[in-house]
Amino acid sequence: MVSSDVTSRRVHIPIGGMHCAACALAIERALSKLEGVREANVNFAAERAAVIFDPAKTDLGAIVRAVREAGYTPYLERVTIPIVGMHCAACVRNVEKALLNVPGVISASVNLAVENATIEYLPSETSVPALKKAIAAAGYTPVDAAVETEDRDAEQRLRAAEYRHLKRKFLIGLVPAALIMIGSMHHEIPGLKDISQQTVFYLLFALCLPVQFWVGLQFHTGFLAALKRRTADMNTLISIGTMAAFLYSAVVTFFPEWLGESGHGLDVYYDTAAMIIVFVLLGRLLESRAKSRTSDSIRKLMGLRPETARVVRDGVEKEIRIEEVLKGDLLVVRPGERIPVDGIVREGYSAVDESMITGESMPVEKKAGDEVIGATINRTGSFTFEATRVGPETTLSRIIRLVQEAQGSKAPIQRLADRVAGIFVPVVVSIATIAFLVWFFGAGEGFAFSLLVSVAVLIIACPCALGLATPTAIMVGTGRGAEYGVLIKSGESLEIAHKIDAVVFDKTGTLTQGRPEVTDILPANGTPPEAVLALAASLERLSEHPLGEAIVARAAEMGLSLEEVEGFEAIPGRGVRGNVEGRPVRIGNLPFMEEEGIAAGDFAERIRELSAEGKTAVLIAFDGKMVGAIALSDALKESSPRTVRTLQTMGIETIMLSGDARPAAEAMARKAGITRVLAEVPPEEKAEAIASLQREGKVVAMVGDGINDAPALVQADVGIAIGTGTDVAIESADITLMKGDPEGVVAAIRISRQTMRIIRQNLFWAFFYNSIGIPIAAGALYPVWEILLNPIYASIAMALSSVSVVSNSLRLRRFSPS
Repeated sequence: MVSSDVTSRRVHIPIGGMHCAACALAIERALSKLEGVREANVNFAAERAAVIFDPAKTDLGAIVRAVREAGYTPYLERVTIPIVGMHCAACVRNVEKALLNVPGVISASVNLAVENATIEYLPSETSVPALKKAIAAAGYTPVDAAVETEDRDAEQRLRAAEYRHLKRKFLIGLVPAALIMIGSMHHEIPGLKDISQQTVFYLLFALCLPVQFWVGLQFHTGFLAALKRRTADMNTLISIGTMAAFLYSAVVTFFPEWLGESGHGLDVYYDTAAMIIVFVLLGRLLESRAKSRTSDSIRKLMGLRPETARVVRDGVEKEIRIEEVLKGDLLVVRPGERIPVDGIVREGYSAVDESMITGESMPVEKKAGDEVIGATINRTGSFTFEATRVGPETTLSRIIRLVQEAQGSKAPIQRLADRVAGIFVPVVVSIATIAFLVWFFGAGEGFAFSLLVSVAVLIIACPCALGLATPTAIMVGTGRGAEYGVLIKSGESLEIAHKIDAVVFDKTGTLTQGRPEVTDILPANGTPPEAVLALAASLERLSEHPLGEAIVARAAEMGLSLEEVEGFEAIPGRGVRGNVEGRPVRIGNLPFMEEEGIAAGDFAERIRELSAEGKTAVLIAFDGKMVGAIALSDALKESSPRTVRTLQTMGIETIMLSGDARPAAEAMARKAGITRVLAEVPPEEKAEAIASLQREGKVVAMVGDGINDAPALVQADVGIAIGTGTDVAIESADITLMKGDPEGVVAAIRISRQTMRIIRQNLFWAFFYNSIGIPIAAGALYPVWEILLNPIYASIAMALSSVSVVSNSLRLRRFSPS
């Protein structure tokens, strides 16, 4: 995982023009050369660069320029904002300075004559409202422009435009390529037999010219850009292969005497050059479409954001854009509407569907004082709430940011593919050259035969499949996890999770509800149970102790009426005392009763039994006599035993970690089905407890709330934070479970295992395809079976190889971890 200190900034830049893993490595190298860049990771599948840099040594503009100079296209947005209030050159400098200080702004040019600012910015880092806010903060007035189209899907629009461009080129190139194929077989087609061969060659040349130099232009410009950088990528292979076939055919067409006699005659291979370009474009088209589906989960999350909010300002209710909501605003939500931002209910009552964020299927009741999460759906009543988190601070924005970072990260298993991709293209070019030399000089085959063999080698080689094998699976896997409320922080976390063989659960709040509940009411001396509970609740309602709150809650559930209390006093660690109807009442533990001179009698033994069951006993005395006891326990979550059983069937050891006394901890563990208990462990020693398990050779996952057990989460191989609501520590652990349900641990491990299975399949296919395809293309089967691979078929195989890898990764979209 990557972390950055206070002097570093992390930025994510969408990049176009990458065609294989070698492209990603070229960008990484270009960025790493910049002074101040501490780390650069480029994800080919996500088409995104994650860069950590020191703002004191470099800036976003330099980073973007480095990407451009490397021959690739950073996806930027450009907007022009009219400004009122500028009067001189100093105003221009002030506005430009204010805009350039906004994170995500690449350039800002202010024109005093036309009174506007043209800003180039990263849509993933900032927005038009943020730019306007900066202008206003500088003392000027931004004006809404009629042409302005603030669009949070800017990146998707740019990618869609690129897809349409590819599609247009493919369809235009398909027509002449098909005619070239027909023309290449003219001697077998009635009506074309009588046309002279030289005339056909001229026609084929004319048809191939636009395919080679317009339809296939990006391959040649990409090759030249790579050559300038002294690197090689997918474009290198396509450009060299098609240009070799085209130039040879052009020589045969116009200067046949240069070649003399050849073993296979003076044929032309315009069909090879044209069809390779068309089929490779088709492959990229299919690949682009498939890759776009790997980001479906992110798009679904982004689609949850409402466009507007209903705000109450100065007593007037009005509708505003979501970007204009401020902290502290009072917002009104009606039935069926999405809650715009995170906040706290101030007035009203409703049930809210939070399934899209937490995975919890049942609507959650909300009343005054309860938290609500932005993007969730209000089902029944209307309510007013106060905005507490807006913009990038909302739970949804944090989830989207985390998933994007995870999808842009690299898993350790990808390192092998990266190393191979780094040398792949030069090795393939070398093999193609050797194949040509062996067949032409060694085997005595003709020039055309040897040329076709080398072209087939260049075309069939596919670094794309290697580059896409891991990142596409990680993108789909992390996105699928987010749909189930399982947020996986990085590719590294995803990979390690499949190796987990021991899961350590913190007890309180993880396996249990995290709040005590009344389990038993034990009356004494003929006192009715209801009277015991009512007497205890009468005093405890004045207490702030969690046990007291549980007693009062049970009395309220039973509809009991409570007595007036006089002289209430709380004794920390002991209990409470007071008077009811002028008589003394004492409520507390056994030592407190002994101090008050009240005999526990038979209750002493019963208390020990309750303690062995993991329960806490509260004794109640009235007028100096014991009238009963109430047992309380932090009840297990309904899903905890089921989760433990499932993990055990998956071959994973389950362990409970608790600060409770051993009898109580073991009693709770038995209920959950856990046999190994680490009890009486204070918070500061939990990390050492995890370390001791790791010394046993275990790959350990620690599941906790991410707050009081943060050191243990960090120590574990995989830290899993479990929680609900807006305060869940999304950034604090390797994996975060939004639902607050331990079953999410099972889902996380299953998603990890399935993702790693897909990655291994992808890598096997990518290596197997290239290991088998390249020798066949080089003519390995020709001496025995006279099987020679046509370069056209090689281009089809190459296109299908990368598409098959992406399609295999997309199978994860249908995977259900439940």
